[in-house]
Amino acid sequence: MSTELRRLRNYIGGEFRDAADGRTTEVVNPATGEAYATAPLSGAADVDAAMAAAAEAFPGWRDTTPAERQRALLKVADAFEERAEELIAAEVENTGKPTGLTRTEEIPPMVDQIRFFAGAARMLEGKGAGEYMEGLTSFVRREPVGVCAQVAPWNYPMMMAVWKFAPAIAAGNTVVLKPSDTTPASTVLIAEILGSILPKGVFNVVCGDRETGRLMVEHPTPAMASITGSVRAGMAVAESASKDLKRVHLELGGKAPVVVFEDVDVAKAVAGISEAGYFNAGQDCTAATRVLVHESVHDEFVQALAKAASDIKTGMPDDEDVLYGPLNNPNQLKQVESFIERLPAHARVEAGGKRVGDKGYFYAPTVVSGLKQDDEIIQKEVFGPVITVQSFTDEDQAVAYANGVEYALASSVWTKDHARAMRMSKKLDFGCVWINTHIPLVAEMPHGGFKKSGYGKDLSAYGFDDYTRIKHVMTSLED
Repeated sequence: MSTELRRLRNYIGGEFRDAADGRTTEVVNPATGEAYATAPLSGAADVDAAMAAAAEAFPGWRDTTPAERQRALLKVADAFEERAEELIAAEVENTGKPTGLTRTEEIPPMVDQIRFFAGAARMLEGKGAGEYMEGLTSFVRREPVGVCAQVAPWNYPMMMAVWKFAPAIAAGNTVVLKPSDTTPASTVLIAEILGSILPKGVFNVVCGDRETGRLMVEHPTPAMASITGSVRAGMAVAESASKDLKRVHLELGGKAPVVVFEDVDVAKAVAGISEAGYFNAGQDCTAATRVLVHESVHDEFVQALAKAASDIKTGMPDDEDVLYGPLNNPNQLKQVESFIERLPAHARVEAGGKRVGDKGYFYAPTVVSGLKQDDEIIQKEVFGPVITVQSFTDEDQAVAYANGVEYALASSVWTKDHARAMRMSKKLDFGCVWINTHIPLVAEMPHGGFKKSGYGKDLSAYGFDDYTRIKHVMTSLED
């Protein structure tokens, strides 16, 4: 006896709508491998409608004061807290994440980030007015850019939606947001919440696949496009946006080096690194999954990390003992499995290296050692619960290995030597360098990378840069 699937819908101009042509796609719970909902597979007509709604709403929202926008976003944050259990349930069904960790590790930061941007929009920086030429006064206006096309990923559907809409809306823009086709449920619920607070058209959600995203980016209405996703997706967005010179904000892949020196407390370092590597099944662009260990403590570290991996559990969302849930979809499971299958002969699987169970997309906490710098698994992003370990001889080699990949999002250094930590923080070519920790983020500090990890910053006051434009105004002092 089949169960009727829940119907998710687009949110356009203050109304929930099916796709104009009625097309849908099934949405699967990755913990069970079973479909639980359908979502619109939106096409050109749906994108046109969403962009028109956002464009119509923009002048009115642009002309509100920062204080008015702040009050609206503070109401949004309050509503997120009030409806936290609904958001958690939707996200867990979306992703298979542990319920308890979603409650403690995602809801509070999301609420805090919304509140941060609500207030930060009232403190945007600009040069003071002055007479830089005799008889003339100049000043700078900081203005919203207009309609923003935004594409969120499947690894943190709720939180990445917040990272997208909060700075854009706080700055006075209007938004058309597309969630991943595998994780639309929590974003549709967010649309319901925002729709009860914001004017019609300020926030719109269009569900769909890559083609839907392409239509959004290539549409003539948006002034900027923002995507969090793979390097391949980012390159496609940048290419599409270049045709009409749209602004582009890209937060792409990562391959974070975790540099462990010989003076560390190995047990303490392993505890922090294993949690930062396996959290969310390693499906995090900043995950601590590429460890570089000084040769003098390498063997001890590998042994301790393998033991830690064997003690970590993956499983169903309601199991309070699990650190992480399933991989997001069967393609991602296949990708992780294929990396392990293609390991070179000199590599050693110290722990894990296999699928867990035959239901859902679970993969065991895995440790791989004996690797060389040019090995595929060192150079390419696995995006799964796989931690690799390499050995280095000195600081210069550690820096060369750490920087010797095409990604440059995040990194960490583990040492008791303060001077060494400061040297490493300068030499590491990454947008973030953690010292004796890995993965914490705060709303006040920027998040974003270099090289093929993209450009533009999320969070912090820098998060407004791509969502605002600078205008010089000059006036004569003569009548």
